Amino acid sequence: MKHNKKIPKFIGLRIYLFSTILYFFLVMPIMGILFFKYGPEWLENKNITSSGKSHLSDSLLLNQDSLLIKKDSYLFKQDSALMSKIKNLSNVDIDSLKIIDKEIISVFDTIAGIIDSINKQPDTVPLNINISSKTNSQTSENKFGTTLVLLLKILALSFFIGFVFNLPFKIYFRKKRKVKKISERLFKFCKKLLLKSPIINSLILFLPYLVTLVYMAYILLFDTSFDEISKRFYIQFFFISLVASLLIALFVYFWEKHRVHIKYIEYIYSKEELRRRIFNIKVGKIKNRLWVSSGMTTLLPLTIVIFYLFLSLTTLKDIGLDKISDAQLKILFGKYLAYFSDATSKISFEDYQSFFYVNAFDSILMFIGIFTGIFISIIYILFFVNWTTKDIVGPVKELLANMQKTGQGELNQYSIVRTNDEIGELTEGFNEMSQKLKDYIANISRMNKANSRFVPRQFLDILGKESIADIKLGDQVQKEMTILFSDIRSFTSISEEMTPKENFDFLNNYLGYMEPVIRNNHGFIDKFIGDSIMALFGDKTEDAINAAVEMRIKLLEFNQVMSQFGKPPIESGIGIHTGLLMLGIVGGEGRMDGTVISDAVNLSSRLEGLTKIYGGSIIISEDTLIKLNDPSQYNYRFLDIVKVKGKKEAVYIFEILDGEPEKFKQLKIKTKDLFSNALQLYKNGEFKKAEKYFKETFKINKFDKAATIYIERCNNLIKYGVPKNWDGIEIIEEK
Repeated sequence: MKHNKKIPKFIGLRIYLFSTILYFFLVMPIMGILFFKYGPEWLENKNITSSGKSHLSDSLLLNQDSLLIKKDSYLFKQDSALMSKIKNLSNVDIDSLKIIDKEIISVFDTIAGIIDSINKQPDTVPLNINISSKTNSQTSENKFGTTLVLLLKILALSFFIGFVFNLPFKIYFRKKRKVKKISERLFKFCKKLLLKSPIINSLILFLPYLVTLVYMAYILLFDTSFDEISKRFYIQFFFISLVASLLIALFVYFWEKHRVHIKYIEYIYSKEELRRRIFNIKVGKIKNRLWVSSGMTTLLPLTIVIFYLFLSLTTLKDIGLDKISDAQLKILFGKYLAYFSDATSKISFEDYQSFFYVNAFDSILMFIGIFTGIFISIIYILFFVNWTTKDIVGPVKELLANMQKTGQGELNQYSIVRTNDEIGELTEGFNEMSQKLKDYIANISRMNKANSRFVPRQFLDILGKESIADIKLGDQVQKEMTILFSDIRSFTSISEEMTPKENFDFLNNYLGYMEPVIRNNHGFIDKFIGDSIMALFGDKTEDAINAAVEMRIKLLEFNQVMSQFGKPPIESGIGIHTGLLMLGIVGGEGRMDGTVISDAVNLSSRLEGLTKIYGGSIIISEDTLIKLNDPSQYNYRFLDIVKVKGKKEAVYIFEILDGEPEKFKQLKIKTKDLFSNALQLYKNGEFKKAEKYFKETFKINKFDKAATIYIERCNNLIKYGVPKNWDGIEIIEEK
């Protein structure tokens, strides 16, 4: 549902940047604390390692001198053995001399080998141990820098990936705000990935942290170049990075999810799609959302506080004392020392080493940790309370507003299903109910509209009823109205040439032309009687005459259309009378009908019959004429004073000339005064003069049937004489 609110901007890198700053806010203080905590011991260990190099070199030189002395001793021993054998030469034979000779050669060979090895031996033995120590020290120092550089490089890469991923969304919403054309490809991309963008963005930003954590885990598991202090430092750095990474990934996910559900979906998904849940995941619960919100705002920040607390603890072993004095015990244990004073004499110093000692610097670390945890909690509370409020209260308010509008009759209202929890189910249920209510009312409206074709809405209004369901047998009202009665002339003979179906089609086509004319002139059709129409006009008498004139024009159009199908043209007559009538409901409980009961109805029917006698198209009564606000707006002429069948009182009748074809209309207007003078002479009993004027009228307009009637009457009265009771009123026995 499109609201009158500004189309939002799609933000991505802004979320990345803020979350990254938050990550370093979590990590960097702890790195500083770890450095201050282990730095002195670390530096001291480095100094010891460096100074040990010279001591070890001196020791190795002494060992070389000792080795030379041992070599001299070995040569001396070999020389003494040889001299003994030479002294005994006189006592041996030639074969013995040969053996001695071989031994002498062997001794000299041995001496030569020793001398050669001594000459090849360097003055100083390579300091393999010192080089390894130096490498360990340099490696420990560089591990943290390497880790941070790796993190920053991958962060830059993830920012670039995030920018590329979010760019189509930014372009889409920018074009949406500027009302520019959006390509089908861009629309499909945004629609496909919008709901997935929270998890994708959180993974993109979590990627560098994950790679860094894997790298650190590998270093801790497989790198043997760590010294103990550096390894402890690195392990604690690893765990705080792990907690911070999870916090940031979840933070990005929930931030992006909030914006997608509350700000974005209504500008990508259609009205019909948003009536139902568009999420392809399992239905969630508000309870789970609140648990997650509570965990993100309390438990995880509390983990930071606990981590700081552990960092602020120092064991007595870490102090580095060989033993502990009574004064130191009193400082460490305070008044609690008295509780186990007898036992302290039996407890060795090693037993105290597992106790914690909180020094001044540890207290500072503790307060820093608590402050950091509280600050992070406040940030998360501000964001998550805002998101939770808008994610829960916003859709509920929107739902309530639409309910109120629906209650006021605005059935086109629906609410966007923004969440996948109980509120989403409630919204979806409301939309379904609203749609069913709309369909139900539309169905009722169609039924009422269908009923209005049988019982006109105006008829109900006259009876003072809201709907047809309120009508009861016997409901009635008396009202002055104008009745229009129309009939097709000689329809019986015309219908004999058509099949029943053709008759129905012909009548429906004819009535299809006439009914809208009556309706558009504020009238309604009371009933169809074969080819006749009975219509009522309750507001102004002019409406009935205007409708009659327009019906005559529509008849010409109808004849032109029918002529294309080989049908002969038809003529119609219209009678109009104004008077009191009774509208009401007649019938029984099983079948009721609305009808009009009045002598005025019968008179209007008789006036329609007079059109056949006098050759006019529209004949009205005197009562109708005097009800007109401005009779001069119509072309009319006085026709006669008649007593129709079933009517005791005479009626003055008038012909409306505007309903005639233009040619006949102009001729009747031209002879109007001549005809009126002749008629006046006729009523005065001057039949010869009247006949003369009527003949002059007929001479000008040979289509004036009324003039021929009066010519015939004048001839009869002149020929047969005037009856004693003649008063100029014509008695019409025909219907």
